[in-house]
Amino acid sequence: LEMQIHLPYDLQPDQRRPAIVFFFGGGWRGGTTRQFARQATYLASKGMIAAIADYRVKSRHGVTVDACVEDAKSAMRWLRQHAGELCIDPARLGASGGSAGAHMAACTALVEGFEAEGEDRSIPCRPDALLLYNPVLQVLPRHIPEMVPTAEMGERISPVRFVDERTPPTLLIYGT
Repeated sequence: LEMQIHLPYDLQPDQRRPAIVFFFGGGWRGGTTRQFARQATYLASKGMIAAIADYRVKSRHGVTVDACVEDAKSAMRWLRQHAGELCIDPARLGASGGSAGAHMAACTALVEGFEAEGEDRSIPCRPDALLLYNPVLQVLPRHIPEMVPTAEMGERISPVRFVDERTPPTLLIYGT
């Protein structure tokens, strides 16, 4: 899987800039990193570092939603692990996405478990802020049984169930 990194034109090697990672929408079944290219380019032009993460989806990889969340957490950890070489301030890393991608961003902040085997869990995957476009916050298996095979998984992977005082600042955007 790849991650596209959009850097500010005036970035200096000794700087540490805020960053954000975008996760595309597509019902965990499909989608493309091109979805957030415009936003990433714009934020880079304003001095932020913007990343767009690819992740496994049903149509290309035959996975269910738990694998998508695992990939989102891995992407957050990878950015923090490489913050120095990417000039990212690891204390100012946000997560964003649209629809299913927003769900995954919210999961990086709120949902326990769903960690890739071999991950260095000493590197936090929790973002410092969330920007969520039309997020899926409660996952109901009856609506997408091919993606969420059990009610137990649906409960464990519904971010709204885990909002508490540790939830990072979050902006929810609904509509067109």
